[in-house]
Amino acid sequence: MGYWGYFVVGRSERPLAELDALAGAKGMAQRSEAAAGWQVWEYPNGEGEVGNMNVLAGETAAPALFGYVMDSDCVVVEAAAPESGAWTTCLGRAAMAGYLGAANEGLTLEDYFLEPRDAADRAVAWAAEAGHDVDAGPLLEVLTADADPLAEKLFFRLLDRLGVVPL
Repeated sequence: MGYWGYFVVGRSERPLAELDALAGAKGMAQRSEAAAGWQVWEYPNGEGEVGNMNVLAGETAAPALFGYVMDSDCVVVEAAAPESGAWTTCLGRAAMAGYLGAANEGLTLEDYFLEPRDAADRAVAWAAEAGHDVDAGPLLEVLTADADPLAEKLFFRLLDRLGVVPL
């Protein structure tokens, strides 16, 4: 059995777990810190409401990103930034399609998530708002990669390509 839970990424001078936007996520633990106040927090199991990344982006006045890992197979990525807005995609698309197929007959991956090319373009805008000049090509590679062996590694590779938290 793999990992189930959230990773919360944001930039703040205060610990993210202390912010009103994440008040419902009791038991979050800081996983890492990076330059310019970037933080990664973990909320294992994903039971309960972690919060809303739009509210987190508004409260911190900086881009925010959530990654919900599903059994280490795939990741739902939700991102928001004060200026460029919100977008949602996934990592480990083949595995995610399997989860969706079992749960929602008739709906496809594209009914829920941006296609990789569109997600890469939105990610470039998100990174620019975070103060990072990134290229869509390396982001597209991550967005189309299989989660082998763990989707968590794919998520952290995405953070690296966004220029937020280096590997």
